[in-house]
Amino acid sequence: MQAFTIHTGLVATLDRSNVDTDQIIPKQFLKRIERTGFGEFLFYDWRFLDDGSDNPDFELNQPGVRSASILIARRNFGCGSSREHAVWALEDYGFRAILAPSFADIFFNNCFKNGVLPIKLSEAIIDDLFQRATTTPGYKLTVNLETCHITDEQGLDIEFEVQAFRRHCLLGGLDDIALTMEHEDRITQYEAGHGIV
Repeated sequence: MQAFTIHTGLVATLDRSNVDTDQIIPKQFLKRIERTGFGEFLFYDWRFLDDGSDNPDFELNQPGVRSASILIARRNFGCGSSREHAVWALEDYGFRAILAPSFADIFFNNCFKNGVLPIKLSEAIIDDLFQRATTTPGYKLTVNLETCHITDEQGLDIEFEVQAFRRHCLLGGLDDIALTMEHEDRITQYEAGHGIV
């Protein structure tokens, strides 16, 4: 898993509440056995028209945001089914952080397990960020997980909270397997002492 320490990136906005995982990655693309390659199908039904061409009205197809790596969304982002593919698609597309007033619980947990930082902010702060992003071409934010602050070039400074263990894992790029392997010596010793090896 890619570590997250300090990230500066272009901002994209998705002014929709209750964006569910089937909208993030439609079910027909869940047949892949790899964890990569899902980015091209992100928000597929919104990004593309029936003929396969880009939908010019969709937020992520707007000029200047195609390389965005920070997504600002509305409440209850990632609701619906528990598919981990939704986070895989967002990460594969290039998103490193998602800012919203609230997230569905399973989606929120899956973000941390896959190197994407979900940040809960108040409705008022999200409204302000939407305003800044829509009125400033090429708007960028810096998300600093080391200090738990979000800043921009105009003097914005927002503090956010992340549970300590989740912060530790993201800073170190530690998924569940990597966390287990931190104890490899003890595991090997236990196995040897019990005739497992």
